[in-house]
Amino acid sequence: MQEPTTPPNESPTLAQVQEAVDRWITTTGGGYFSPLTNAVILAEETGEVARVMARKYGDQKAKPGDKSNLADELADLLWVVAAIANQTGIDLSQAFADNIAKKNTRDNQRFKSVFK
Repeated sequence: MQEPTTPPNESPTLAQVQEAVDRWITTTGGGYFSPLTNAVILAEETGEVARVMARKYGDQKAKPGDKSNLADELADLLWVVAAIANQTGIDLSQAFADNIAKKNTRDNQRFKSVFK
């Protein structure tokens, strides 16, 4: 897969992530799964993140030889989110900016008393 076009030691933008996922799916992967299949994959990847979290940070213990990698599981989650966004015409950069603006308005004071 071609890496997103970012300078060395810099993270790709959300647009570059979407572009890289699309490029890989259309050239190497052979095409997109249906949106419904990707929704199921999203649920499966979310479960993998939860499993790793429960074993690393929660009360469950990892099985002997378990080489779970939270970073890799989160990257898989981001991958399928980008694929779904591509399929449904969503610009994740704009959606994220809109979501932050919504949270800033809605939750301006909501959690301040909780963390004092």
